[in-house]
Order: sequence, then C-alpha cells, then structure tokens
Amino acid sequence: MIPALETRGLTRRFGGFLAVNDVSLSVPQGARLALIGPNGAGKTTLVNLLSGALSATAGRVMLNGDDITALAMHARVKRGLARTFQINQLFLELSPHEAVMLAMLEREGLAARWWRPVWAHRALAEEAEALLAGLRFQPREMRAPARLLPYGRQRLLEIAMALALKPRVLLLDEPAAGVPPGESREVLDTVAALPRDVAVLLIEHDMDLVFRFAERVVVLAQGAVLAEGAPDAVRGDARVREVYLGEPAHG
Repeated sequence: MIPALETRGLTRRFGGFLAVNDVSLSVPQGARLALIGPNGAGKTTLVNLLSGALSATAGRVMLNGDDITALAMHARVKRGLARTFQINQLFLELSPHEAVMLAMLEREGLAARWWRPVWAHRALAEEAEALLAGLRFQPREMRAPARLLPYGRQRLLEIAMALALKPRVLLLDEPAAGVPPGESREVLDTVAALPRDVAVLLIEHDMDLVFRFAERVVVLAQGAVLAEGAPDAVRGDARVREVYLGEPAHG
C-alpha cells in the first residue's frame, strides 16, 4: 500500500548547520507515529519541511504517492496535509463553532463569504457542530469565545480546525505542550481515537503520552534518524536511553 506520507533523503541546511540530515521515513495510511528526540534534534524543522513552511535543501516529500516537495504550504493543505503548532494559532474572540466553520469555508473555497449568516451555510454549520461534538465539546463551549476555554480545550480546538480541512495526514507539533497533565491525557486520547482514514505524526516530549499513543516511534538525534520501531523496542534501545532518556548505554 502506498504510504500516506513519505520522505526520501530529506535534508535542510542553514548555512553550515545541518538541521535535518538525510531523513527517510514512511508513515503508513492510518498510522499513529510519534517523532521524539532531544531539544535541537531537528523535529520541528522536519515538520516544517513536511508542511511546506520550509523548503528542503535536498530530498523529496511524497504525499499519497505524489511528489509535493515543490508545493507551497497552502497547496499541501489542499492535497490533504494539515498541521498544528507548538503555540496555539487561534482567533480567541471567535467561538469554536465559528472557528471550525471558518476552516471549513476555507476548505470549500468559500472563505471570502465568512461574513454571511450561519443559515447561509447550514450544511457546514451542522458539520462543524458534529466535528466538535466528536471531540467532546459541549454545546455551551461551542458558542462561547475561545478565550474562555481552558488551555487544553484550546489545543483540542486547534486540532478540530485542522480536522475541518479533512486531512489524510495530520502533523501535531507538541499538542500537549503547556497543558496540565489531566487535560494533556484528554488531548492525546482524543487524537488516538481519530478515524483511521487520518494518519497522525506526533511530536511530543512527554514520554508517558508518547508510549501510550504511538504504534511506532521514530527517534531523531542531530537531525538524523537514530532509531525506529515499536514503542517497547525503542524504549529498550540503549542508544535511545543514552541520547534521549539520559541513561548510560552500558551498565
């Protein structure tokens, strides 16, 4: 089966600094894959290359078998690749329902008509409500300004806006960052329960969350893939314990 997302020799240099070094990885259809590594390992740079926020120095990015290396970010979104960011990118005065509808209008090429009454887009309004309900938003939460939501719920709203684009691949850059422990588990449990027609690539520092969520883990160190495999195999890898988890390789 053709991978949902694939990289071949992906490389990014900033002057003399090699931030991402010849990374080849494959994200199967419907995958739950986590990308981990120490600070400065190149994780966010890699996600920026995948999403089109950065251009590659060398290598290729494939989405559902198509080469998207030269495509801009908005064009990749149209092809089915969506992402979230480490810091929320929300319109805090909009309600979750309005924010998700705005993303859907963008998806349908109708964003210039966002100001029209909700009844003019009744089908999208109902779709937005169903999507939010599926992410456990209560009716009163859907209609209140997003600034009133707890931070964990704001992170879920950003995921909802990404899902409103109907992606085939969802890139999540530390979705639980800054979220209290109880809320972070809710965020990851909600992501894990997404439909299997969406492949998820997750960057996360909380190892308990990573090993609960991921079916496969890729470890990045100094811009290159250090290890890849099932969570238990990666957890037991001496190189990973030394480089990422801070344990000696021997002893």
